[in-house]
Amino acid sequence: MARSIIDSSRLERIEFSNDEIARYSRHLIMPEVTMEGQKRIKAASVLCIGTGGLGSPIALYLAAAGVGRLGLVDGDTVDFSNLQRQILHGTRDVGRKKLNSARDRIREVNPNVQVDLYDSFFTAENARQISLPYDIIIDGTDNFPTRYLSNDISVFLKKPNVYGSIFRFDGQCTVFAPHLGGPCYRCMFPEPPPPGMVPSCAEGGVLGVLPGIIGVMQAIEAIKLIVGVGEPLMGRLMHFDALKMKFREFKLRRDPKCPVCGENPTITDLINYEQFCGIPEAKAAEEEEAHVPGISVEELKAKLGASEKFVLLDVREPFEYDICRIPGSRLIPLGQLPSRMSELDSADEIVLQCKTGLRSARALKLLQEAGFGKLWNLEGGIAAWAERVDPSVPKY
Repeated sequence: MARSIIDSSRLERIEFSNDEIARYSRHLIMPEVTMEGQKRIKAASVLCIGTGGLGSPIALYLAAAGVGRLGLVDGDTVDFSNLQRQILHGTRDVGRKKLNSARDRIREVNPNVQVDLYDSFFTAENARQISLPYDIIIDGTDNFPTRYLSNDISVFLKKPNVYGSIFRFDGQCTVFAPHLGGPCYRCMFPEPPPPGMVPSCAEGGVLGVLPGIIGVMQAIEAIKLIVGVGEPLMGRLMHFDALKMKFREFKLRRDPKCPVCGENPTITDLINYEQFCGIPEAKAAEEEEAHVPGISVEELKAKLGASEKFVLLDVREPFEYDICRIPGSRLIPLGQLPSRMSELDSADEIVLQCKTGLRSARALKLLQEAGFGKLWNLEGGIAAWAERVDPSVPKY
């Protein structure tokens, strides 16, 4: 059985009102929890990085369980595309700060919880100051710089880091805690993948209920660490496949050569995580790629209105084309373009279009290299068209 990370000396000043005893009664009658375990839960403080897909169930269930102090870190606002999975937020919250809607929802669930709001993104500049007051750090984000950052600050401050990640129909969860004998995130992933190789949820999609499952698993692991029951997922990675409804467990071992938690660490302070993950180089490559002949959505509207002769080529995927399209566009997905160039006439004027303008910029380069000359990239893609020309076009 695990040992609680909450020192018993902190329980002496914990008291419960009659309302709280009624609220937590189903915990109190469990022999694994009892009044002492619930006191540990109330004495505990948890930092949740992100209030999105994973952060929503994490924060809701920890608040309902009676965790005394919750810290929420998020600098984003609520968007319609969040509502499919981010259950902290509702339709009326669209446009609000996520922190504000999260705070209001948590207060409805349990007004006894202290909620600390950090209206910013988690960075190397603020991570130490934000993390210091909390017993556990839970990573509910979907980007690699924050994952490495939350791992490193957890190792340096000797705090458990409850990790979760989701993508399409797959999710995984584990606990990184070298100070308790387990590995850290860098033991599993010493180096980040090349930028763009692993799509985010915004790029690749995610089944809406999946973060509910993984986020609840993260909340369970936090409660186990706090109460001191069961076997935490230290040294074990739990993978969930929603399509097959199967869980698989993988053993994780601590790497003695790990640069952060190894025997001779070479990283002893926070670093530039954007640079470590290659973000500046990727942005520079995108900017260079974007330096192609461009046309604004207003100019495209004028060309269509004047019935000019040109080809409007959409290089998105078919399932995106089914969601929305610009009238008169022709679909050839970017991945099929090299083998389908013969379907195009190099003498035609061609306007290329995708969701935001990046894929179409790559398509334009491919056509340029093949000898096409009259090419334009639609700046901002169909997203800009929906924003500035035709609001009836749905955004996704």
